[in-house]
Amino acid sequence: MAPAAVRVCCACVRWFPVVFITAVIVWSYYAYVVALCVYTVPSIAEKVIYLLIYHPILVIFLWAYAKTIFTDVGSVPRSFYLTVQEINRLERERGEEAQKNILLELAKDKPILNRTHAGSARYCEKCKCIKPDRAHHCSVCGQCVLKMDHHCPWVNNCVGFTNYKYFVLFLGYGLLYCLFIAFTSLYYFIEFWTGGSSKEAVKFHVLFVFFVAMMFGISLISLFGYHIYLTCSNRSTLESFRSPIFQTGADKNGFSLGKLNNFKEVFGERKLFWFLPIFSSFGDGIAYPTRTDDIPSDGLLADRQRWMEEGDVDGGTQLSGSSTNLIK
Repeated sequence: MAPAAVRVCCACVRWFPVVFITAVIVWSYYAYVVALCVYTVPSIAEKVIYLLIYHPILVIFLWAYAKTIFTDVGSVPRSFYLTVQEINRLERERGEEAQKNILLELAKDKPILNRTHAGSARYCEKCKCIKPDRAHHCSVCGQCVLKMDHHCPWVNNCVGFTNYKYFVLFLGYGLLYCLFIAFTSLYYFIEFWTGGSSKEAVKFHVLFVFFVAMMFGISLISLFGYHIYLTCSNRSTLESFRSPIFQTGADKNGFSLGKLNNFKEVFGERKLFWFLPIFSSFGDGIAYPTRTDDIPSDGLLADRQRWMEEGDVDGGTQLSGSSTNLIK
């Protein structure tokens, strides 16, 4: 099979999880709106209340899901890519120490603090670029992703700086969607399950939509809770398993600015936008403030803006530095 045909087949296969989730949502709409609300619920007032609450939840859930899927994950700026001459110079060197020195020289004017275990600037051999802080190469997307969290097959996209807020909202509204269906269909589920109704035409859909809502809801509780924890800790999924390394060593809390500021880094300052799938995260996905002073040898102390306030952060850690600006 030709390479082009293989790529097309792989691309189609990657869309299967998204198609599956979409099909479940479409069926759940019929099961809830038609089978439950139209044919099962006897009270007109109850029908109206259920439908008036259900549809806004569905719309914002689908909005967040679509934004997670179709938002571009962002690209590493061209200034981080090595020129042909720089690549040749790096590849001619066989010694690890010599390559380390070359990479550090090439990265000295770039806003990066993260290092490898050997103390070198992080370099992507596939993209031929210096990796910005918190960026990682995704083998599925075939590129370096800014503040990469993970590649999610359920959205057929990487989750990173540009769409992490949308992903968390997708999980949250997905959980709300499932819980609303489960709680409002519980009475009729029990009625059908115990044989208290003879509406066989809709019985299957009402029973099954309750089971599906409960099944997805239970799985989303832990996933949503985990990502809220990561958001408030200012860590990605990758960083929760492997602490980022700074010039002073590995530090799992190196990017933490305190729970509230960590939350604002992803969701922004305007509370109105917190719950809407509208981009409101701080920064550009390239440079990030840290809870410790920048090291003067980087030459970036005067340029890097701080996102934290002076004083007590995360339970009593006294931080130095007086700049309090938030990157916008």
